[in-house]
Amino acid sequence: MKLRLVQVCALLAGILLVSHSAAAQKSPGKKATSPNDAAIHALFDAKDFQQAEISPDGKRVAWVESLPGPGGAPSYDSAIYIADVSAPAKARRLSAGDGTAAHEEHDIAWSPDGKRLAFLSDAAKKGQLQLCLIDAAAGPARQLTHLKGFLSSPGWSPDGKTVAMLFIENATRRSGPLVAETPDEGEVSEEFLEQRLTLVNPANTAVRQISPADTYIYEFDWSPNGKHLTVIAAKGNGDDEWYVAGLFSIDAATGAMHDVLAKPGIQIAAPRWSPDGLTIAFLGGLMSDEPVQGGDIYIVPAAGGAAQNLMPDSKLTATAITWTADSAALLTAGIQNGQTFVARVDKNQKFTELWTGAETLALGRFNPYVSFANDGKTTAVVRESFSKPPEVWAGSVGEWKQITRRNAAMHPEWGEAKSLHWKTDIGDVQGWLIYPLNFDPAKKYPMVVSVHGGPAGVSQPKWPDRIRYEFGLPSHGYFVLLPNPRGSYGQGEKFTQANVKDFGYGDFRDIMGGVDEALKQAPIDPDRLGVTGWSYGGYMTMWAVTQTNRFRAAVSGAGLANYQSYYGENQIDQWMIPYFGATVYDDPAVYAKSSPITFIKNTKTPTLIVVGDHDGECPPPQSYEFWHALKTMGVPTTFVIYENEGHLFANPAHSRDVIERTISWFNQYLQTPK
Repeated sequence: MKLRLVQVCALLAGILLVSHSAAAQKSPGKKATSPNDAAIHALFDAKDFQQAEISPDGKRVAWVESLPGPGGAPSYDSAIYIADVSAPAKARRLSAGDGTAAHEEHDIAWSPDGKRLAFLSDAAKKGQLQLCLIDAAAGPARQLTHLKGFLSSPGWSPDGKTVAMLFIENATRRSGPLVAETPDEGEVSEEFLEQRLTLVNPANTAVRQISPADTYIYEFDWSPNGKHLTVIAAKGNGDDEWYVAGLFSIDAATGAMHDVLAKPGIQIAAPRWSPDGLTIAFLGGLMSDEPVQGGDIYIVPAAGGAAQNLMPDSKLTATAITWTADSAALLTAGIQNGQTFVARVDKNQKFTELWTGAETLALGRFNPYVSFANDGKTTAVVRESFSKPPEVWAGSVGEWKQITRRNAAMHPEWGEAKSLHWKTDIGDVQGWLIYPLNFDPAKKYPMVVSVHGGPAGVSQPKWPDRIRYEFGLPSHGYFVLLPNPRGSYGQGEKFTQANVKDFGYGDFRDIMGGVDEALKQAPIDPDRLGVTGWSYGGYMTMWAVTQTNRFRAAVSGAGLANYQSYYGENQIDQWMIPYFGATVYDDPAVYAKSSPITFIKNTKTPTLIVVGDHDGECPPPQSYEFWHALKTMGVPTTFVIYENEGHLFANPAHSRDVIERTISWFNQYLQTPK
């Protein structure tokens, strides 16, 4: 009864984003005598744990942790470790290699009997993952596949005789919209490489692709009798069609697909088949990014029928689910008021909180997640907060025992984090205020507002990595406000959906309400305010400087200037229809209403603009358009395009450059009082 997110590798594509062409780049920690070195060390050098999985009997825990390349250079490499919960100091590494060399190894899956681990490794050929199998007690590992393409998400059949996985044959890049897009050349084609459900027999290494060749499979889960699998799937471009994917079952013998919920009417994720075989649970809601899943918990008869929401009118967001052994309830992890919770949700909609805290139990960068053993009580988690870097823990919920101490030497280069609450026309809004390092209450400080991506996302209490460039600011004497405005996760699905057809209006009022609350709570100079953000946060930065002159400086990362032109430029236009109510061709006015370029003549704020040259989610022309307008109007601006980068930057040297440019930009405009 393990809580398992089957698209681990899709998340790793965003977590381990590193361009192979950047392998010769100098380590970001090697740049000499920079005043930002301490902050960059805190953001770059904490050991990252992408996965922690408890064994079915609850006695052992396996995890995946990042490995740096030679001299700290970019690397996809990661290592798998295993330890007895009762003797964590005796942890040992599992590998398809010799156990000492660095490889890309991840996506661990315990066999139902807890004796074996399936995982992915490129030990045989650098850059090409293969499915491997190892005895958890000893080894060595055995390579099961010899495939060409992208593999992810192995999952065992209940009888332990088959491993299912996702496979894109002859893939030219990793899956998911966060990675750098392959540029079009010549005649542009609508042909797509589909991700197919693939079965592997460990006994004879036979491989079968069973899902249709024209269908993209995003996630799967086995039925308890092993005869079927439930899948989330759609036809067409995998990055784009996730937003309209349906729920199906696939016959494991024949590959025949049957509708369970072909047109759910909402975005769905994380399908889980109940142990009694009668019901399939899933997450449903408004989700803006495939790796950032969240919503309410739904159940539907496995044979098909109407779906039932187990969390109507809830004030929280579920991000991961697993069934209890008796099929009477689901165990869930998620976000509530900016914090993480673990709870039980019964089929009769009874909600029982098991634990909550101002920290994150994280699977990679995005989703709160807990791995449960068969007893429904023993768990493995990766715990972290603003003040404590990530480590693996195991034990009963809320009574975890620390397993790793990889980051014991790490210390934050930012001050205290306080949860703020304020009211706007939508009701209660929450955010986090990060204090300056070495805070002196007798001083007045500048503040930068940093808006999270999404909009269906959240700023949660977790140790920042190099993508969180704004955390370089507190060591230079800045407050940083992390608001969670309407559209965010953590206050229920109605709150998440409250910015539909209203981008830039209610959400902007929520953000500015947070600014006013921060000014009441801390010694912040109201004349030294800045704003920044990435993706949706980059859009809100562009929007903010067209709506108010309260901000003296801005930094927009991967922003959106013009929703009308953006609709035809980005690779995932399906996400926009639920938010805007129609295509841009059917209702251009609703897109213009929320476009910063519509109000560009109001802008006076100096703005730094950064973007990756192969960003398919927020393409560079959007940043070009905003920069061109500012330049034409004489507003101070700088525009930087980073080579071979997608939506989340792969090259650590580029991440460092963003951090240093951001600090320099805000120092130029905010350090001196008016």
